[in-house]
Amino acid sequence: MSGPHPAVAAARLAVRRSLGDLGPGAVVVVACSGGADSLALLAATTFEARSAGWRVVGATVDHGLQPTSAEVAAAVVEQMGALGADETLTARVTVQAGPLGPEAAARQARYAVLEEVAERTRAAVVLLGHTLDDQAETVLLGLTRGSGGRSVAGMRRAFDRFRRPLLDLTRAETRDACRAQGLTWWDDPHNDDPRFTRVRVRQRVLPVLEEELGPGVATTLARTADLLREDVELLDDLADAALARALDPEVPGGLRVSALADEPAALRRRVLRLAALAAGAPGDELAHVHVLALDDLVTAWRGQRWVDLPGHLRGLRRDGVVVIERVR
Repeated sequence: MSGPHPAVAAARLAVRRSLGDLGPGAVVVVACSGGADSLALLAATTFEARSAGWRVVGATVDHGLQPTSAEVAAAVVEQMGALGADETLTARVTVQAGPLGPEAAARQARYAVLEEVAERTRAAVVLLGHTLDDQAETVLLGLTRGSGGRSVAGMRRAFDRFRRPLLDLTRAETRDACRAQGLTWWDDPHNDDPRFTRVRVRQRVLPVLEEELGPGVATTLARTADLLREDVELLDDLADAALARALDPEVPGGLRVSALADEPAALRRRVLRLAALAAGAPGDELAHVHVLALDDLVTAWRGQRWVDLPGHLRGLRRDGVVVIERVR
């Protein structure tokens, strides 16, 4: 007797490996947009849940960015039930782009909803349907921003309670998995809109790289992200320890210049970035130039008054301590 289609088997194996630490009765939330990636993920999760004893909650978020978004969300809820989700739900959010841009604002709103769903259902994990192709696009976007190893390391396989089981599967494989199981997916028009940088990377940049450099560029980029992430995570751990060493016991949040000056530049700048984030600087707006300006307070001090930071903050050096405070 023949087994499942190779793409279906690959998706199931990916879920099994990602959730191997969960026991019977664990609640697993699957974020499902109705696209091929998340449908393949949900189908694989409900299949694996039968033998593992998990309770699967299918959740779809209506961003209200399409005229028919409510109808799409209703259809996704019906699909999730048909695929065997124990519970299904939908939530509508209001996306206000502001300085973040529509993509980042929608992502922020979506994660907030998924966190709320996880809390309400007491979920052990929330699964996201990002694929190898998404990872490759993320690495290329990180390279263009010039924002260092953190962004080039791409998306994490797991963070907090979120996990991405399908990062080793391609977008083509998730579509093959859906076809093999008779699943019809919804294509978000925004995924083909060239106004978005990620879409241009997907439609124009990656195909040119594949044509000029040979096939397998996306796989190589994704593998590079995995290798870099190990290095970045080690540096993050070292930076946490360096931050603890530098904290001034008498100035809340203040960092002793004498302790910072002894650290290698890579660690010192990570510590300063962590301090800025802890003070309330928005991560999407905190750029390398801001961190370098803070570093000058330690290594190139010439009596400068302060450094302007995003989030209505400023960094300054006072009595041998670097302080990041809110502008009043």
